[in-house]
Amino acid sequence: MVILQEISIDTEFIKLDQFLKYASVVQTGGQAKMMISEGIIKVNGEVVLERGRKIKKNDVVEIEDFDSFVVI
Repeated sequence: MVILQEISIDTEFIKLDQFLKYASVVQTGGQAKMMISEGIIKVNGEVVLERGRKIKKNDVVEIEDFDSFVVI
């Protein structure tokens, strides 16, 4: 069973690249862009290649060989 880390947002959505920084997965936008372009990030089970993808409450973000998050 995968344990999801909960990440709380106070806005309607957060863009994927900003989410990766907010969740302390990466430190810079450049690192986020590289991870996203490698196709190792899934949102709700689908690979996402757009760094501007809107992440909303109840979305599940999975990073291959790293961690999984649920947005609350």
